[in-house]
Amino acid sequence: MDRQIARQVPDEEWDNLLGIRTPNREQAMACVRTLLSFIGDNPDREGLRDTPDRVLRAWEELFGGYGADADIVLDRTFEEIDGYEDMILLRDVDFVSHCEHHMLPIHGKAHIAYRPKSRVVGISKLARVVDIFAKRLQTQETFTAQIANTIEKVLAPEGLAVLVEASHQCMVTRGIQKRDATTITTAFRGCFLESERLEKRFLSLVHAREK
Repeated sequence: MDRQIARQVPDEEWDNLLGIRTPNREQAMACVRTLLSFIGDNPDREGLRDTPDRVLRAWEELFGGYGADADIVLDRTFEEIDGYEDMILLRDVDFVSHCEHHMLPIHGKAHIAYRPKSRVVGISKLARVVDIFAKRLQTQETFTAQIANTIEKVLAPEGLAVLVEASHQCMVTRGIQKRDATTITTAFRGCFLESERLEKRFLSLVHAREK
């Protein structure tokens, strides 16, 4: 089920759809204790006694994006732009997400540009959209598309471009263990998709650095 739809389903109906009941905090803490035992440690020793509670509090922060609506974040826009029609670029938005396959961290930067049609949004709101989707279990491809889809739907710009570059700890710390591998994903819409010149200009500005 789509996550946007899932947020609109009452808890009792969601439980019925899954065939299970959402665990309460005590049950979730018991699950953490079980996992600590599974890896071979003792959840009752002093250093781990409060770990289940700490883990849940950390998860509430790390996965807080499930309780937020990115559309609402972009709801307040401004039309007084004196006819500005050029690109607006927000570069180097740091994020930390977690891959949905191994639940290991994804560290990276998002770069967002759009060409306004009649209105603009505060640049901090674009960074907030990145944070909302980052604080969910993700694949980088889905993450990139969600950012682009939300901006396109709410702002309806002439076009937009999103580039995400990230390092996946599931590749760095386990499996193939390639420490320097970076994944890049892009989404181009509207005039950025239709104009090779705009696409190249966006990529040039993203990678431009002071010498």
